[in-house]
Amino acid sequence: MTEHLSAVPSPPPDPSAEADELLRAVARGDEAAFTRLYDLVAPRVFGLARRVLRDPAQAEEVAQEVLVEVWRTAGRFDSARGSATAWIFTIAHRRAVDRVRSEQAGAERVRKLAASSGQTPYDEVDEAATAHLEQQQVRRCIQTLTGLQREAITLAYYGGYTYREVAEMLGTALPTIKTRMRDGLIRLRDCLGVEVPA
Repeated sequence: MTEHLSAVPSPPPDPSAEADELLRAVARGDEAAFTRLYDLVAPRVFGLARRVLRDPAQAEEVAQEVLVEVWRTAGRFDSARGSATAWIFTIAHRRAVDRVRSEQAGAERVRKLAASSGQTPYDEVDEAATAHLEQQQVRRCIQTLTGLQREAITLAYYGGYTYREVAEMLGTALPTIKTRMRDGLIRLRDCLGVEVPA
């Protein structure tokens, strides 16, 4: 009697490892590798941009800009500093935040122009100055974190990703991500002088 053995499915390829290989090929000018990398990361780049920008049209523009930048600067990727996906998502986050800041600056110019005929109430100026100082302090404190803490917190809090998604993007074990984020948030709290209730 012959036994029938069913084939054991092979595990799916690790997207982070695949992205690393593809990005190295892109750095050598491999267009087919870029096409594959684009298919692999474009939806998530768009999703990250959309979470930051809220506007699908602008998110699409930013995603395209990011992927063009990936094609042009692939040679700068250093696998010793993190995974290809983390590198790409960092570029995407920076581009999206830059777009938000640009939009805010444009709105501020319009507001100033509209107010130039009259006086701007003191409270508005005070609030704007306070918010600017707070943003500077947060940026300064974020720079004191380790690279992994900074990337993980940025992806989770600014990108809206879950712990599990952050772990996958950064190619790091989930418990490690949770620990680094907890430690990073404690450092941020201490740096910012925020009192946390017991």
